[in-house]
Amino acid sequence: MSGTTDRLEWVDVAKGLSIFLVVMMYAASSVGEDTGGVGALHWAVAFATPFRMPEFFLISGLFLASVVDRPWRAYTDRRIVHYLYFYALWAVIHIVFKVGLLATNPVGAVEQIAWAIVQPYGVLWFIYMLAVVSAATKLLRQMKLPVWLVFGAGALLQILPIHTGIYAIDQFAEYFVYFYGGYVLAPQLFRLAGWARTHAAVAFAGLLAWALVNGVLVFSPGFAMHPIHPVMGLAGLPGLHLVLAFAGAAALCVAAALLARIPAMAWLRWLGSRSLIIYVAFVLPMGVARTILIRVGIVEPTVLSLTTMTIAIICPLVLYWAVQKTGFGLFIFERPDWAHLPGTRRLPAKQPLTTPAE
Repeated sequence: MSGTTDRLEWVDVAKGLSIFLVVMMYAASSVGEDTGGVGALHWAVAFATPFRMPEFFLISGLFLASVVDRPWRAYTDRRIVHYLYFYALWAVIHIVFKVGLLATNPVGAVEQIAWAIVQPYGVLWFIYMLAVVSAATKLLRQMKLPVWLVFGAGALLQILPIHTGIYAIDQFAEYFVYFYGGYVLAPQLFRLAGWARTHAAVAFAGLLAWALVNGVLVFSPGFAMHPIHPVMGLAGLPGLHLVLAFAGAAALCVAAALLARIPAMAWLRWLGSRSLIIYVAFVLPMGVARTILIRVGIVEPTVLSLTTMTIAIICPLVLYWAVQKTGFGLFIFERPDWAHLPGTRRLPAKQPLTTPAE
């Protein structure tokens, strides 16, 4: 197995772990909102709070070095237009289905579609922000600012209590440092993953130590379990939260490197390679499944959360399979020719959402 294959495999496993954590969070919080109950998944969500989304941003920046120096047109097509196409498409799908059809409010749907241009919509905020942080990183690179200065400024933005009320600005301040960290720390992270693969016992012991420290700080005095948004203890302190986010992201990279060695975990790698397909499409089946399950009397929080999480992960994959088999609706998962900037289209012409970040 080549070194390049190894590094792609553990990155896909890391994406698989990330999408599990994200869907778990939304499944648990939505169940908590509907039932007021707290289940086992709520405690897992609380444990992962410091690093869940930071790790997703960090992984998304890992391969940026291979494209960041391309001409602006090529880079914009690959790292900005790509994400904005799927954001815009799926924002319309979500809003039309949830507001226009389920709530029978077509006027409200049009209003929300308009707002989605400047205010990232729902769970799709992550796709929107990938385009924003990609553009910012390219611009800062062009300005030839020192890496330490950009990294330090990003860390400061994360630490400061920035709450402007403008969601895109607030989320940029919260998560840019992790995306940029994935970009500039990629060589170290790949070396860490390589080391973990050859020192599995020590790496596993390190993971246990990290899990203990993370758990103690999350569930320390000040922690409050809530059906929708658990409140961290000391782990929520400015500065310490930043450190725990990077430590947790590194820990997930180590865990992914270890899991990638296990043949039985090939399904997790496959799942990770399709993580963005799951991300854009999981909310709708999750909401429908949760509503039906509650109506038939399944209200125990752990069972309800696990069931809705499972359905939310499987349904987008089934839809993707059906689209590929029938050839109908390919545009919802594959960027068509017209959605490329002029002069940037490469073979294969259609860039799928499964394309790994370069």
